Amino acid sequence: MNFKELGNTGVRLPEIGFGTWRYTGGVGPLRKAIDQGAALIDTAEAYGTEEVVGEAIREYRSRVFVATKVSPRNFRRSDLLRAAERSLERLKTSHIDLYQLHWPNYTVPMEETMAAMEELADAGKIRFIGVSNFSVRELEQAQAMLSGHRIVSNQLRYSLIERTVERDMLDYCKRNQITVLAFSPFGESFSNIQAADSEKVLAKVAAATGRTEAQVALNWLIAKDNVVAIPKASTVQHVIEDCEASAWRLSASQYLLLDAKIRFKQRGHLQSAARRCARHLLQLAGRQI
Repeated sequence: MNFKELGNTGVRLPEIGFGTWRYTGGVGPLRKAIDQGAALIDTAEAYGTEEVVGEAIREYRSRVFVATKVSPRNFRRSDLLRAAERSLERLKTSHIDLYQLHWPNYTVPMEETMAAMEELADAGKIRFIGVSNFSVRELEQAQAMLSGHRIVSNQLRYSLIERTVERDMLDYCKRNQITVLAFSPFGESFSNIQAADSEKVLAKVAAATGRTEAQVALNWLIAKDNVVAIPKASTVQHVIEDCEASAWRLSASQYLLLDAKIRFKQRGHLQSAARRCARHLLQLAGRQI
């Protein structure tokens, strides 16, 4: 397993960790991931999987980098502090390695939220502050509200077929030493990637490298310097397959072939702005998503 630095913290993460959104695999696959060196496990209070993560890491805590997320409805200071305590209880741990804001909340002052995050960090309840689904502007605003800490990561949807992050976010994060945690690296379902591969280049590259198509898709993603992938794997077999996507690299020509031949979407500025406006309106209506 190859490792990459988290932001500029000096902490090195496996370039493949595991996410637990809609996870149903129990403790076995997560413990196998730890054994394989993929000891980065991501969860969230909204996922309902913090308890199973807590059980999986119970005897391995010192070896595991645990990331979880607080939901936007809990971005007020008192709510955020209580949410962190509940996550700590569910995870059965004394600290969270990476605590992330799950989505922006446009109805709570950013200054209040970030002050609460720093309060948790200063108290030793969390080690690092991260965000998820933030735009470049939102990242800049959040960082400006911090006085003694830095945002070290932004968790974003990124795969061969979803490349909105490449428009401006990927370069911004690289320049500012922010790690991109890529969720849904198989496009939610690997069949979606295969459907976008009309010329079967994944199969050709897999045959040439002696790897599986899924491993090739993951390797394309983690070839970026500041990108760590967090696929979901609900079986031990899939954990092993995903872990074996690390510690090697596609050739330059293979990388470019995948880059050019697989159809992908990349939302423009107007489309992204419209989505954020819709989220803002829902939050104003009391739906804190």
